[in-house]
Amino acid sequence: MILLGFDVEEFDMPFEYGKSIPFDEQLEISTRGTNTILKLLGQKNIKVTFFCTANYAINRPDVIKQMVTEGHEVASHGYYHSDFKVEHLMQSKLALENISGTEVTGFRMARMMPVDEAEIAKAGYEYNSSINPTWLPGRYNNFDKPRTWFYDHDVLQIPASVSPVIRFPLFWLSFHNLPLSLLKRMASATLKKDGYLNLYFHPWEFTNLHDKEKFGFPGYVSKNSGEAFARRIADFIDWAMDKGYTFGRTDGFCEIIKNKIKQEAVLH
Repeated sequence: MILLGFDVEEFDMPFEYGKSIPFDEQLEISTRGTNTILKLLGQKNIKVTFFCTANYAINRPDVIKQMVTEGHEVASHGYYHSDFKVEHLMQSKLALENISGTEVTGFRMARMMPVDEAEIAKAGYEYNSSINPTWLPGRYNNFDKPRTWFYDHDVLQIPASVSPVIRFPLFWLSFHNLPLSLLKRMASATLKKDGYLNLYFHPWEFTNLHDKEKFGFPGYVSKNSGEAFARRIADFIDWAMDKGYTFGRTDGFCEIIKNKIKQEAVLH
C-alpha cells in the first residue's frame, strides 16, 4: 500500500528564507495547490490523507468539506503551522472535526518536529506521522528511530518512508530533484522491504515557486514546482498502478495494522 499525505497549511515557508507574504496570499497559494491535487486524485480515483492546520481549515472550510465529500481523510497538522502549544493538539482536533464532520484520528507535527507522545495520546489521536527517520543537516537526526511503524504510548507511529539500509528520504524534496526512474527503483525496494510507503507533500509545491525575489527559495526547493510537479506525481501514480500497488488513506492503514496485531495475538 502507498500512503500519500498532503500537509495543508498556511503557506508560511517563505518566512524561513527571510521573506514575508500576506496571510490572504498564503491561503490562496495553498488552496490553489490543493485544488490541483484534488483534481489529480479524482482523475486517478485514489484516496489520500490531508493533514490540515486548524488555521487553514477555519479560513477555508469549503476546501475541507470538499476533501471529505470526495472520500479523503482529514487529519491534524496542528493549529498553526509556525506556532505550537501543547493545548493546540486537542484544539486542532476539535476544530477539524467540527469543520469536516468526521472523526480526526491522525496527527503530523509541523516540519516533522519532535512532539511529546504522551500528549498526543492524551489528545485522543490514534496515530502520529511526525518522524522522518533519517539525517538531514539542521533538520533531522533520527537514525536512532525505527524506520517502519511502531507503537509509543499506545499511539501508532508511522514514520515517513526512507530507503532500506542507507535511509535515503523518499520525501517531497526527493520528488523535486531526483530522476523519477531512481525514485521508482527506491520506492520498489522500500515497498518490497516494508510492505508500504508513507510519502508526504505540500499543496504549495503544485504552484510555481520560481520567483526567488518573492519566495527566496533555493533551486532545490523550486525545481520542478507547479505544473511540472503535478506531472511528476501523476507519472509516479501511473507507474505504481501499473505495478499493481494500491493507494489508501492513513486511517485505513492503521486499521490493517490493528487487525494484524489482533490476529497475531489470537494465534499466540
